[in-house]
Amino acid sequence: MNFDTLNKDKVLDYTIHKWSSYSHNYVPENILANQPDRQSSRWSSETNNPPQFLILKLAEPAIACSITFGKYEKTHVCNLRKFKVLASLEEQNFVEILQGGLKNDSNPETFTLKHTIHGQPFPCRFIKIVPLLTWGPSYNFSIWHVKLHGVNAPEVVQPCLHWYYKYREIQAIRLCLKHFRQHNYMEAFDALRKKTNILLEDPILSELHTALVHEGDFEKSEVIIKKLIADDIFRHYIHQNNYKPHWQPVTLKKTGSIVQKPGMRGGHQMCMDHVHNCIYLLGGWNGSEDLADFWVFSCKDSEWTCLSKNTKEDGGPSARSCHKMCIDCNDEKIYTLGRYLDASKRTHERVVNDFYVFDIKSNTWKLISPDVALVGGPQLIFDHQMCYDDESRSIFVFGGRVLTPNCGPRSGSISPSNRSDERSEFSGLYSYHVDTDTWHLLREDSGNAGPQDIRSRIGHSMLLDKKQRRLYIFGGQRSKEYINDFFYYDIGQNQVATLSDGTKKENGLPSGFTQRATINSESGEIYVLSGISKDREKREENMHNSFWVYVIRDNRWTCVYKNEPQSASSHANNFLNLSFEGLPNFAADKPSSSDMESGIRGPEPCPRYAHQLVYDFERNVHYMFGGNPGRTSQPKLRLDDFWSLHLSRLSKSDLLRKCRYVIRKQKFREIVSVNLVAALNYLQTTVSAAVDHDNKEQAADFRSLASTLFGDMEAFESNYPSGGQEATRLVYSNADDAYVERTELFDQLVKYFPEDMTQPSENLLDLIVL
Repeated sequence: MNFDTLNKDKVLDYTIHKWSSYSHNYVPENILANQPDRQSSRWSSETNNPPQFLILKLAEPAIACSITFGKYEKTHVCNLRKFKVLASLEEQNFVEILQGGLKNDSNPETFTLKHTIHGQPFPCRFIKIVPLLTWGPSYNFSIWHVKLHGVNAPEVVQPCLHWYYKYREIQAIRLCLKHFRQHNYMEAFDALRKKTNILLEDPILSELHTALVHEGDFEKSEVIIKKLIADDIFRHYIHQNNYKPHWQPVTLKKTGSIVQKPGMRGGHQMCMDHVHNCIYLLGGWNGSEDLADFWVFSCKDSEWTCLSKNTKEDGGPSARSCHKMCIDCNDEKIYTLGRYLDASKRTHERVVNDFYVFDIKSNTWKLISPDVALVGGPQLIFDHQMCYDDESRSIFVFGGRVLTPNCGPRSGSISPSNRSDERSEFSGLYSYHVDTDTWHLLREDSGNAGPQDIRSRIGHSMLLDKKQRRLYIFGGQRSKEYINDFFYYDIGQNQVATLSDGTKKENGLPSGFTQRATINSESGEIYVLSGISKDREKREENMHNSFWVYVIRDNRWTCVYKNEPQSASSHANNFLNLSFEGLPNFAADKPSSSDMESGIRGPEPCPRYAHQLVYDFERNVHYMFGGNPGRTSQPKLRLDDFWSLHLSRLSKSDLLRKCRYVIRKQKFREIVSVNLVAALNYLQTTVSAAVDHDNKEQAADFRSLASTLFGDMEAFESNYPSGGQEATRLVYSNADDAYVERTELFDQLVKYFPEDMTQPSENLLDLIVL
């Protein structure tokens, strides 16, 4: 029976089993009834001191697939801003199946619950709801109504129960096998393995354990590791490692003593031609006026060429900023749409959304439509997003602020603080088919978005995943609201799927404005250079840029780096932020101290917004040009600096060197206790060859090994994976010192393997409760 095809919306009956506390008449049983018009129809804890909880008992074992929280008809300070849900078949050993938060409104919210282990549905009998935070500070927790949905059909649940109990038995046996082998109880290990025929791990890991731990054959261990790395076994571990950023100012080719390049600007547009390895730049705002120049940069020759000083005079678009541009690399065409128009110029004749294409081969512009709004396209918009899809030969346009004739004071072409008011009108999601010259409205703007609706905005990001045929959309601003949701539009299915509604801000990209984003569809990664901080009142003091990576497969954001704002006293033209002493406490991943010490942080661009960022996925390099540094003392200042950004991470050769080093280090320890002269020779030759001497942390660790030759036992013990020798003896009482050290080395190497190949990460002794 295919579980995915079953109806998972059946309401699961439950009773209130236990609770932490309740106040007055707000008893736990109140959540059984859905009465949003009654303020007293809720459970309320007696205190907000943790732990507070409710435990629900299902009428029968079932597979819980989703949970719905009802709410009061008005916003309420006691609503759960953050909570978690756990499940268990018995009344112990609860497993977390959800961590989420409720919006402070009156709309019921439904959340999907984790209900599989290794792809197999698992049943539960008890559901534990743990409130963590309310919308009002220091208020008691309240839950108004809870409804559970899932599958309780016996013909489905019973086989799952059988699998679950069998799975637990197998895991218990594997924990025993791990414990016996760690403590060198090999007779018990062999007997249990033979009796149950259960494997502790993948056979290749057992082979490595035998060579390394039992035989002390370090050379054979290295051969095994080398083959595993060549076979790409450690691919997942390598891709889990954070990128390291390497910014470099682009050195431009000189013609004599003159360097030709675009002038200072923000609000311009760039697109990357990865086929011909060049970048196109159009227009922008120099602080005083819109620009109409058009440039191409040859990445191979490192040279800018001005294709047009005034595109309008060459049959192309007029001067503009806050427009958008996309490229068809195969057909060699560049499309541009939209622009910002000052309020004083918004006459009926000028408020038109003209649509141009540039033919790269013939070096000519063509007007596709003087106003796409007249043929089914969007009205005149700015700060929208635009993507070209090679497969369907279509252009997708989403969001942007709609400009109408004489619709108010100047919004400020780059400054979001002045762009929105209560009358703001936003554009929806459109597609344009190149071959038929036709527009289609895919989604209208929805201010109160339902499951398949889309809230339009400005200053957001939209990226086309060519592999999965999706448009990823996130960030931006709508009127005075900074939006932090993250969703995708499935082009083939015409469906919207929400990845994050923005309530769990601590686990992802921080909300902001004018962030710049790119995508690598092959590796399944999204890259984001963040823009303006939310704190608009102290913009200059809070100006910073951070670089994030989103792994689509893992639904995981990682902060690669964050640069610090320059002080207000910094010279306005000092565009290099070289003084970087560390990162603030960030909720997501960030560079380690060893990265910082290894000198990976060189010169980097000063914080800015209204810049442009493009990505060459063929050569794995980003390029950034210009922007607004946000100097309050120089509001018209724009930048003309040009940067490249290379992202590097742990490679196969790096990992092989790392494994060789820890293996050879262990062999050195064992030689020290037998022959100091041989140990010194081994250290200077074999161990040294495996050290990355440019890595300060690894070089210091290598030097500390030499101290052990002269009786420095403190340095000797500090090199153990889990601390000193005496501590490990307490854990592995039946094993000699060499066995203990090799076991800890093996456990260290196991971390590089995929989880489905390794022994359990837990230890048997950890289950003992004192």
